[in-house]
Amino acid sequence: MRSLITIIIGLILIALTFSCQSDEQIEFNRYYSAGTAIYQAHCENCHGEKGEGLQSLIPPLTDSTYLKNNRTLLTCYLKNGIKGSLTVHGRGFEGEMPASDLSPIEIAKVLTYVTNSFGNKMGLINLQEVQNSIEKCK
Repeated sequence: MRSLITIIIGLILIALTFSCQSDEQIEFNRYYSAGTAIYQAHCENCHGEKGEGLQSLIPPLTDSTYLKNNRTLLTCYLKNGIKGSLTVHGRGFEGEMPASDLSPIEIAKVLTYVTNSFGNKMGLINLQEVQNSIEKCK
């Protein structure tokens, strides 16, 4: 009986915690959790489980400064791919990342995951931001 009461109290506390989240936090959590699955399916094979990249071939996703300074370009990289040289965290990378077939909402979700994982904390990248960035891609 005592353990049943403990479980019920625990469930009530969990429910209260989640019910106190703002709409923005709920949206962030939805994007982030869906982005995790997209990253695992489409990005992890090259960029690594922890976003560490692969030596001088594939850049890491752990450089918050690079990600912040190139926030708009990240959408273009996913949508159109990237070819040529890239400098991340003072290291040069030469190669090609193919274009993805991800939809704009999937791009928003995976970018929210990447830019808030691996030591990064950049907040939500929502669908509208991705759509605006796509319009600016060259």
